Amino acid sequence: MSQTVESATAFVIAALEAKGSATRHDFDVPAIVAATHDITDSWDFQSIEGETFWRIAASYLKI
Repeated sequence: MSQTVESATAFVIAALEAKGSATRHDFDVPAIVAATHDITDSWDFQSIEGETFWRIAASYLKI
């Protein structure tokens, strides 16, 4: 299956909401997708290390 910006966005939302302590509305999801894409140079975010992903996500937490 080809990875797209839509599948990358779905991946980010699923990861953010999987913990149950936050929702997509607590984060700037498009910014997380863009920053992760810049690092991975791909829409397939499965390969990014968890620590790196959460560092990016924390940077875009809405306060």
